[in-house]
Amino acid sequence: MAEKAQGKEVELKKPTLFLIIGLPGSGKTTKAKEIELQRSALRFTPDEWIIALYGENLDRATRDAVRNPVEQLQWQIAKQNLSHGMNVVLDWGFWTRTEREKYRKEAKAMGVSVQTIFIDVSPDELWKRVSNRSESQKGTLKIEQEDLEEWSKKFEPPTEDELK
Repeated sequence: MAEKAQGKEVELKKPTLFLIIGLPGSGKTTKAKEIELQRSALRFTPDEWIIALYGENLDRATRDAVRNPVEQLQWQIAKQNLSHGMNVVLDWGFWTRTEREKYRKEAKAMGVSVQTIFIDVSPDELWKRVSNRSESQKGTLKIEQEDLEEWSKKFEPPTEDELK
């Protein structure tokens, strides 16, 4: 990426899209916030938007129904900011390789660097963290142990080659 400034060509730094991979309770949002500060990135955490728009006490069906439109809107805003040279963090979990590949492909077509960050935590630790935050933290959506068990079965951990 290059631009002209007063007759001189100035090389602009290529923006980076960070994909945070992991299940609820793994520490995705904590990591996303670190990247936000360290890399001057725009961070997108769907739960924050869902709570702001719909409140904290959503049943699972409603929460699931609103997540996709929120993420689609976040992606539109993310792409716009990436095209302006800003780093972006998507704190979405990216549970399947197909989903991860889709966003990597779109970002690379835009000339953007992509970094995938996988946060791997044992199922017992996930439940411990999720149950503790449900009791103590405002601003998080309630997750039942059955939800976490079901999601763990659907989750496709990234392969070594995918993380390179």
